[in-house]
Amino acid sequence: MHCGCAFVSQSASPRLPFEYKSSILKLRASSAQFPRTQIQIINPSDELLLINNSLDKSPENRVSLPSHVNSITSTSNPFVKHCLKLRQSSSYRHAHGSVLVVGAIPIREVCIYQEHKLGITTEIECLLLHEEAQVPQGLESLSIRTVRVSSLVMKKLSGVQSTESVEAIALMRIPSSFIDLKDDEDIVKDCSKWFPCAHRVLVLDSIQDPGNLGTLIRSAMAFNWDGAFLLPGCCDPFNDKALRASRGASFQLPIVSGNWNHLKLLEREFKMKLLAGHPSTTTKKPKPVSRLNQEFAQSVAEKPLCLILGSEGNGLSQQSRKVCELVSIPMAGEFESLNVSVAGGIFLFVLQSCSGF
Repeated sequence: MHCGCAFVSQSASPRLPFEYKSSILKLRASSAQFPRTQIQIINPSDELLLINNSLDKSPENRVSLPSHVNSITSTSNPFVKHCLKLRQSSSYRHAHGSVLVVGAIPIREVCIYQEHKLGITTEIECLLLHEEAQVPQGLESLSIRTVRVSSLVMKKLSGVQSTESVEAIALMRIPSSFIDLKDDEDIVKDCSKWFPCAHRVLVLDSIQDPGNLGTLIRSAMAFNWDGAFLLPGCCDPFNDKALRASRGASFQLPIVSGNWNHLKLLEREFKMKLLAGHPSTTTKKPKPVSRLNQEFAQSVAEKPLCLILGSEGNGLSQQSRKVCELVSIPMAGEFESLNVSVAGGIFLFVLQSCSGF
C-alpha cells in the first residue's frame, strides 16, 4: 500500500501586512506596564486597530476592528487582508494564535462542544455574516460581535468557489488543546500534560493532504480516541481544508505536534504499544504483519495504544516500520490498498475502547 493508507505559503513575513503612513503611526511604550513595547497603528479610515506584541499569542497581539465598524464591503479592507492571510499562511496563523472557521455547522459544533462538554465559552473574536444571512441557529444566545460582509468578501475569505451555502465565518482563537512541543520547553518535560488521557492516541506520520488529516481527526473524535499526535511532515490541522474535513473536531480533540523523541517519551510514560497500519504485501524486509480482526482487537483492548498511519505517497516512514508492530486490514477484493482516511477510519473503529466486538 504505497498510497499511504498506512493502514496503519506563503511564509509569514516578520513585518505586518498592512500599509500605513508614518504620519499616523503612534508609538506607546511603557516598560512599567508592558513587558514589551506595543505599537498601535490606525489606518486613515480608522477601519483597523492593530496591537502587535512581537507576534506572540498573548491577548495584546490581536487584530480587531474598532467598535463602530459593523459592515465590510471591500476585499481591500485591511482586516479582510489579515483574515485572508490567516487562512493562507500556517506560520501567520500560529504567530497570531487565530484561525478562520468557515461555515455555520462547524462553528456551531465547536461552540456546543466547548460549552456542554468543557463548560467554557468559545472564544470567537468576530463572526462575519453574509449581508443577507441570519445569525446561525444555536449561536443566537452567545455574546458574539457580528460584522456583516458582502458576497465578494465572503467569497474571498471562504476559499470556495460557490458561497451560496457559506453564510458565516468565525475568527477564533487556536484552542489550548493544541500543543506545539517545539514552542514550549516546559511542557516537553511532562508528557502527562499532553493529553487528559492517553489510552488511545492516533499518530500521523507525514500526512500532508489536509482533507485526509481533517477526516482522520474527525474519525478519532467520533470513535472516542484520546488525542492525535502529529509527527514532522504533517500539514497544519488548522489549514482551511483540514478544518472543513474535520467539521470542527480540530477544536475538540487534543492535538500535539512533536517528533519521534517526544513520542518515545509518551510511549515510556504510559507504557504504550505502538501499532502501525501496513499492507501485508509491501513489507520491504521480512517482518510479521498481524491481521486486524476481532481476536486481535480483544488482545489489545486493555493496553494503551498508539496507532500510526503513514502518508499517501510513501506509506510509513522507516522509523515507524522499524519500531511498530505492523497490522493490516484483510481485504477479500483484489486491491492493494485503501485511502489512508478510509483505512484509518476502520482501524479507529475496530481498536476503539469498548469497541463492542
